[in-house]
Amino acid sequence: TSAPPPLDPKDFIASAKKDKAPLSPDTLFPGTQLTEAGTVYKKGPTADTRTCASAVGGTLPKILTANDCTRLIRATYVKDGIAVTVGVAVFDTEAQAVKAKGQSTKKSFVKSLSGGGVKPFCEAGFCRTTTNSYGRYAYFTNAGFTNGKNVTPKDIPVYKTGDDLAQFTFDQIRRRGEVQASAAANE
Repeated sequence: TSAPPPLDPKDFIASAKKDKAPLSPDTLFPGTQLTEAGTVYKKGPTADTRTCASAVGGTLPKILTANDCTRLIRATYVKDGIAVTVGVAVFDTEAQAVKAKGQSTKKSFVKSLSGGGVKPFCEAGFCRTTTNSYGRYAYFTNAGFTNGKNVTPKDIPVYKTGDDLAQFTFDQIRRRGEVQASAAANE
């Protein structure tokens, strides 16, 4: 007899029907800090809302609402005067997340989350945003300076911070699928 084919972890995070693992700011963004690409970022405040449009700005409220976003989880990380808020929008299906990502523009952003020692940032001026999706999740970063200075293309550390947090978020979502696929394979 041959072993059954391995279960695809992405299948487990492609729809709400299969994605049953606990989901919270602490499961997506555990601990008080994270290390990505050799850089340590200190975790600031987190937030969790079922009213997705309330935690985003620009063109994003309409996009998340139109695609039936069910939840938005945010976390802020800081290092050396640079802060980034990551927002993870949760949908029932992968198709909804992909559509929301595709409809997002440079005018689509997650609202920065300050407090707990993190100064307000990205409330005015230019910040750097990213958008991506994986499985039934679309995720957004909004990175900038805590002193309110505008971000320019020369501000490589801001770009690196946003990219590091986007990569960490992707890895966390992928890990959700791997853990659930592994558990199902062992049932």
